[in-house]
Amino acid sequence: MSITRQDLLKTAADMFGWDTFRDGQLEAMEAVTSGRDALCVMPTGYGKSGIYQVPALTLPGVAVVVSPLIALQRDQADAINEAAGLERAYVLNSTQAQGSINDAWAAAQNPDEKVRAKFLFLAPEQLAREEVMDRLLALDVSLLVIDEAHCVSSWGHDFRPDYLQLGTLVQALGRPVLALTATAAPPVRSEILTSLNLRNPLVLAHGFDRPNLHLAVQTHVSAEDKRRAVLESVPELPGPGLLYVATRRETEDYASGLVEQGMRAESYHSSRRAKDRQEVHRKFLDDEVDVVAATSAFGMGIDKPNVRFVVHAAIPDSIDSYYQEIGRGGRDGEPAHAVLHYRPEDLGLRRFFASKAPDADGLAQLFAVLRTRDGGVTAAELRTGLGISSRKLGGLLNLLRESGAVMEDSGVYRAGTMSPEEAVDAAVAFAQRREHIDQSRVDMARQYAETTGCRREFLLGYFGEQLGGPCGNCDNCEKAAAQGETVPVMPEPEQEPGVRPFPLQSPVAHSEWGPGMVMSYDDGTVTVLFESEGYKTLSVDLVLEKDLLRPAGAVPEESGN
Repeated sequence: MSITRQDLLKTAADMFGWDTFRDGQLEAMEAVTSGRDALCVMPTGYGKSGIYQVPALTLPGVAVVVSPLIALQRDQADAINEAAGLERAYVLNSTQAQGSINDAWAAAQNPDEKVRAKFLFLAPEQLAREEVMDRLLALDVSLLVIDEAHCVSSWGHDFRPDYLQLGTLVQALGRPVLALTATAAPPVRSEILTSLNLRNPLVLAHGFDRPNLHLAVQTHVSAEDKRRAVLESVPELPGPGLLYVATRRETEDYASGLVEQGMRAESYHSSRRAKDRQEVHRKFLDDEVDVVAATSAFGMGIDKPNVRFVVHAAIPDSIDSYYQEIGRGGRDGEPAHAVLHYRPEDLGLRRFFASKAPDADGLAQLFAVLRTRDGGVTAAELRTGLGISSRKLGGLLNLLRESGAVMEDSGVYRAGTMSPEEAVDAAVAFAQRREHIDQSRVDMARQYAETTGCRREFLLGYFGEQLGGPCGNCDNCEKAAAQGETVPVMPEPEQEPGVRPFPLQSPVAHSEWGPGMVMSYDDGTVTVLFESEGYKTLSVDLVLEKDLLRPAGAVPEESGN
């Protein structure tokens, strides 16, 4: 069946009342309806869900949507069913009763295209169950949608082992794949394409520049000074808004402090009862609270257009996380404030969170089991035999696979030729390299907090986009303007090669750290993301003087750092 642009426009208008599209939306819809894979990197609130909903309702068959956000699955299914006027979207996850799950499968198998299920929403961990995979392979699948696709990348800030099995599903289904994410720097995009086995994909990245967000950082010396400044400044901001903190205890502390300031404040963290969390969500969406003090657990999938501020009382774990969280402000296009309260000592807590010691005993036990199974074994069989959770098993399998100790083919895992000691050592070494990357992300967040240049230019450069000059809507630009100055504009490479010796996003090589990609320039420094070490910031002058970097393929001679 050939789907035309007019077919897509008609479905969008008839089902959702849409007559305009944002940059890239229609292009991605046309790609997947023509059978081509696509990766869309677009901020939250940009309309990524429409990119799969319109094609899925136009194509025959059922769209399989993989998402780790159970609450969002339900919200999106309800929105589709309301627009359709009947139940066309079903949710399959661990919170559903067996009767509801049976109804969903029956609806997906219904041969009557007018009433059959058009969408099945699944959590990624369900794909470890063989019966789920078998039932999916028996369906007439029109499109495979992978939401939060950055979770598949070990370079990503929110890596989830459950996502590793999605490449197998992609190959088995052989249907067009639409991968969606709100945050993915260029190296993460590359790994998404590889891990998901996408074929000749269309890659689109749009909407990162949010000029209505005013960016600011306030630096503090002591923890008490920072707390006082947050509690005094938040009530002065136009609401409603979000206050992100580092720990569960701080959500309660800041919420009670803001209540004392006369605000309607609620706390939110993952340890609160599900019923309480749902109530906080409801109050926030219905404007019954002025501010939610929360950990990073709050906000995923929350589409509230009138958030007027996003304040961070602690430095985030990465630029990726920070941009995703501040992107929840000002989705209606009206002005909003993004304020980071920064204390250099807080970096220690983030570095602690980024430290993940691998389970050497668990790796050894898993590898020993794999060595006894010459014909290979599935993840489901391993989970049953070892008696461990899918999440833990996925993490261990990923370390062994990525380190080369274990091979995987179509969901079947086999031990390689390494000895048990070599396998564990290789997996631990891989985990340590990933920890270096996570630690370097914290350092990039520090650079954002401490930059004297345009903050918007810094953020967009991190994601591979160019602003073309100072934004005029951040504290550094305003400070320079008040002093009759301007924030320095970074020249283009052809204008002044000594300032930018390598183009942005270009591959380079270092004698010790190996291959990398040029990510950004800032105040005489260049930041490179190395495959083995993560982000490293080097003096441009030193790079040129010592010949530290060469274009990829020309490895520099041995030299100091």
